Amino acid sequence: MKVLACIPARYGSTRFAGKVLAKDTGKYLIQHTWERACQAQLPAKVIIAADDEKVAAAANTFGAECILTSAKHQSGTDRIAEAVADIDIDIVVNLQADEPEIDPANIDYLAELLIKNTDYPMATLAAEFQTAEQVADPNIVKVVIDSNDKAIYFSRACIPYDREKAGVGEVGQYLRHLGIYAYRKEFLLKITTLPQTPLEKIEKLEQLRAVENGFPILVGKVKHICDGIDTPEQYAEFVKRYMKGQKQK
Repeated sequence: MKVLACIPARYGSTRFAGKVLAKDTGKYLIQHTWERACQAQLPAKVIIAADDEKVAAAANTFGAECILTSAKHQSGTDRIAEAVADIDIDIVVNLQADEPEIDPANIDYLAELLIKNTDYPMATLAAEFQTAEQVADPNIVKVVIDSNDKAIYFSRACIPYDREKAGVGEVGQYLRHLGIYAYRKEFLLKITTLPQTPLEKIEKLEQLRAVENGFPILVGKVKHICDGIDTPEQYAEFVKRYMKGQKQK
């Protein structure tokens, strides 16, 4: 099967305007993500789906293929659907632009989940939590799966709720959802034409559109290493880690 990795890039950001073009390391933030994605073995190529000419111009400087899409899209998934509509591809991996430290092996593993499990139209990844504080944090999404690793529900709330512990119980019984997805192309084009669902609107989690419409999502478990970049403070910490790593080479 033909696999493509696509990085949706929105120039505007509520908490960190223009973050995909932050360049304190000497490279654009999105360039770091693209370079990591290019290290994966299964994707035939890695493309960027942008909403702004500035992102497209930046991508051109480091040799990335970039498709300029409508600025009206409500989600990265919608942006990707437009970008790949005319590309001959079977599986599309959706990477967040602000994941400069993503493990390339996770990209391959996610694609393999769909290659090997033909009954699933969509797959995603999850990891263990490290602390109870993370479990309680509504900015970190939780996922509950069944015995076959199929997603039952995603939530910003603490799920499962430990009644005896009045909320967060043993950390090991929770799964942290990671914001990376793989779709079969025909499913991607279909799901993005469906209207937003009630739970999707309440939780502000677009993957719930698939759940509410009865489409199964396969969840693979991996080791979570680093968070994405949502704030200037998180970016500053990434810059420190990157520069330290460069000095050690």
